[in-house]
Amino acid sequence: MSVTAAKSIDTTEAERELTDGFNLMIDALKLNGLTTIYGVPGIPITDFGRMAQAAGIRVISFRHEQNAGNAASIAGFLTKKPGVCLTVSAPGFLNGLTALAHATTNCFPMILISGSSEREIVDLQQGDYEEMDQLAIAKPLCKAAFRVLHAADIGIGLARAIRAAVSGRPGGVYLDLPAKLFGQVMDAEAGKKSLVKVIDAAPAQIPAPSAVKRALDVLKSAKRPLIILGKGAAYAQADDAIKSLVEKSGIPFLPMSMAKGLLSDTHPQCAGAARSTVLKDSDVVMLIGARLNWLLSHGKGKTWGDQPKKFIQIDIEPKEMDSNVEIVAPVVGDIGSCVTALLEGMGANWAAAPSDWTGAVAKKREENVAKMAPRLMNNNSPMDYHGALGVLRTIIKERPDAILVNEGANTLDLARGVIDMYRPRKRLDVGTWGVMGIGMGYAIAAAIETGKPVLAVEGDSAFGFSGMEVETICRYKLPVCIVIFNNDGIYRGTDVNSVGADPAPTVFVKGSRYDRMMEAFGGVGVNATSPDELKRAVNEAMDSGKPTLINAVIDPAAGSESGRIGNLNPQSILEEEVSQHRRHAPRQRAIQRMTQ
Repeated sequence: MSVTAAKSIDTTEAERELTDGFNLMIDALKLNGLTTIYGVPGIPITDFGRMAQAAGIRVISFRHEQNAGNAASIAGFLTKKPGVCLTVSAPGFLNGLTALAHATTNCFPMILISGSSEREIVDLQQGDYEEMDQLAIAKPLCKAAFRVLHAADIGIGLARAIRAAVSGRPGGVYLDLPAKLFGQVMDAEAGKKSLVKVIDAAPAQIPAPSAVKRALDVLKSAKRPLIILGKGAAYAQADDAIKSLVEKSGIPFLPMSMAKGLLSDTHPQCAGAARSTVLKDSDVVMLIGARLNWLLSHGKGKTWGDQPKKFIQIDIEPKEMDSNVEIVAPVVGDIGSCVTALLEGMGANWAAAPSDWTGAVAKKREENVAKMAPRLMNNNSPMDYHGALGVLRTIIKERPDAILVNEGANTLDLARGVIDMYRPRKRLDVGTWGVMGIGMGYAIAAAIETGKPVLAVEGDSAFGFSGMEVETICRYKLPVCIVIFNNDGIYRGTDVNSVGADPAPTVFVKGSRYDRMMEAFGGVGVNATSPDELKRAVNEAMDSGKPTLINAVIDPAAGSESGRIGNLNPQSILEEEVSQHRRHAPRQRAIQRMTQ
């Protein structure tokens, strides 16, 4: 080869366009329609966040990774695309991992992308900055976990993460990106060819015709049938088909909390206000996207009464069947396909549910609604839960498109029963684990993903887990109104420490003014002491769209231990004996003094 030819090749190599790991990751996300990232900047992903934003991806920067992860998880629920959370290594990864595990448990598609320390140092445990084998830690807590070591594999790595997150039963996926990966350089044309646009990431899973026929035969034999709708039914976005199935069958339906609004809670077949009756007295129960876990007392025990039950279950995961009780008619497939197949199998002449059963359910529902109504109309100051929730119930009725985010103990339990929902995927709450801390992350993502106003109803304890994100809400000028039910403590603010000067473990600062937190960041803060004041403040906030926090002063004595799940609190027999001893000790000492 001549010297001239060699020089020409060198010049061509130098002029060839290059790309790197930063740009390949951004291009891979955009190619697959993942155009919003929730996260916290820091080493080694700070520049990645800046470059993603410059490339047109919306990057929402939080104050804590767990809240960013919660935002990503609920974005996945609302959109059926994986929500993306971006964190730094080690501690930041661990903060995001809580949300990833929560997403997996709740079947929300989410991808946690974390920067990590260099493999050769981590594997030899040589003490790198934030050294941690993040992939190994993530694997047991999510649906799948991958690490990308070469820039040419970024496209495949993200494609595998997307498919794992949304196919079958959705869930959380971890994607590990070591710091060196971002700076790796390769030919731009080859890099472009290495990217993958995922095709049909969540293909339909069609149920077996024999399974559909079996389920319909069992349903047809029912004298007191019941349909239970879970959040899986809401996630499926098969709203019209589910509505048609419920109405064509004439069967009473019970929505789990995040399925409220799939059909309006005021629908004549809704049995939400007669929950105890329908669970106890039904003979055939069809579960659609709902699991027989602790939220449904595992399908057995006194909640379900003495009446023998037959269960039909629709779920995309075969292993879910028989998890607690026998499922006599499992229907495995995606909910949209299963419900459509059931509708087709019912034909044109399906007999409606027996009128004596539907009439009894309707009567019980009306009795319970009438019994509750006066409690929701009081104007007490300080407020009790029912007076405050009665106001919010009316506001949601007048604004059915608003998104309701709800967490707490009593605040969650009572709101779930009191506030009716009218449209699908408008109620977002703590889900399967019943955890606290989802509030602000969910509120932020709901506002960003839907563009709708958000009403976040929080217990004062629940708010504490993510309250600093009010700054994030103000920074992005989001239409979020937060109502904090402030009763000065966890469950109640009246607990007393009888043996020392420290406050009781469940008591907060008396008279806290959470509204002033919002004012500190430029939002609107309101202190409401009566239902009338609360109503005015919430309506003004929802009309204005301005970030608002309302400190709703609740009677400190209002509330019960652990809300409606106090039975899950183990009780110490020894502690009861100690308490009795303390109560009787003064009297015993007095008797001793008298007899000396």
